Amino acid sequence: MPVTSPFPHHGPLAPEQVRGRADVVIELAQRVADRRVTALLGPRRYGKTSALNKVAADLRASSHEVIWVDLYALTSMPDLSVALAMGMSRATGPLRKALDAVASGLSLNLGVATYEFTGAGKRSAKMAATELLSVLTTAAQRTPTCIIFDEFAGIDVVKGGAELLRTGLQHHTQDLGLLFAGSQPSTMRMLFTDQAQPFFGQADLMELGPLVASDVVALVQDGFASTNRDSGVAPGRIVELCEGHPQRSMQLADAAWRATPHGGVADEGVWEVAIADVRSSVDLGSERIFALLKTGERKALRVLASGGSIYGSAAKAIELPPATAKNAVMNLVDQGFVEKRDDRWRIVDPLFQDWLVRRFG
Repeated sequence: MPVTSPFPHHGPLAPEQVRGRADVVIELAQRVADRRVTALLGPRRYGKTSALNKVAADLRASSHEVIWVDLYALTSMPDLSVALAMGMSRATGPLRKALDAVASGLSLNLGVATYEFTGAGKRSAKMAATELLSVLTTAAQRTPTCIIFDEFAGIDVVKGGAELLRTGLQHHTQDLGLLFAGSQPSTMRMLFTDQAQPFFGQADLMELGPLVASDVVALVQDGFASTNRDSGVAPGRIVELCEGHPQRSMQLADAAWRATPHGGVADEGVWEVAIADVRSSVDLGSERIFALLKTGERKALRVLASGGSIYGSAAKAIELPPATAKNAVMNLVDQGFVEKRDDRWRIVDPLFQDWLVRRFG
């Protein structure tokens, strides 16, 4: 009978699969209980949604109801209305009963709300979103509730979207828990530090950083041991290459696990097979991403991949002027390719950096 890999890495993890984020999960759950509005920031593939899945599960276990509103790829007010309606329509238990009771007073049917708001109904999308927020905040006064807004940076492209949410939520922070999460650091910081939007400015910002090396080692060792394999050199090699990047660490652990026979050891030979397999799966994508970037951005990435400074000799060697380098890095941060850690600009994806080093030296 085939054995399932202990290292899932495709998409968000189920609550029981989340490892290495205990401190973050506990703190977020406590913030909800304390009614402290919080925004969780972190690069793509850093496990924000997985951590929030675990937070949601723990809250439900402690008698909190959770509404999950996914704002990914919003483009318009109708999209926002649909996202709110879909989140509310998935509610269960006492909260769903409260939502339906309040909604019925406004002649709203949450079960078919998405169809009402996308069609030529009587309500405008803005009116629909406003009424949905009213339903939600009213129902939340009847049962402990948390709203999780995932990929919240998407609200920035919806004209009037942030203002609508602020107006609908700002007087109810003691009635419900509010967690926001997003993968676009610049946009998230703008939304939550803009003095013109005081409600969002009151939120505490939490950074989701890389996994601690000891957690990665323990996770890899435990996964191998649970399937009668010895992790051998894999934990050390993964920590060295990935520097705590959650998804890439699990991807490499999975590749090493698959290359290790039952009862075997992940030795240097196994590691070479694993890293070659992962590189073959990501190199073409890296090449395509790189080709779509502007010249200055490509040069800045090459400098950072080599460990150089965008204002130093490595930049001069490939004719990257300081002004161009500064603008390029800011653009790369906005796009999620670069982050500042320990007062240094770093490439977020270790396998993209690995490709750059192999491609350009």
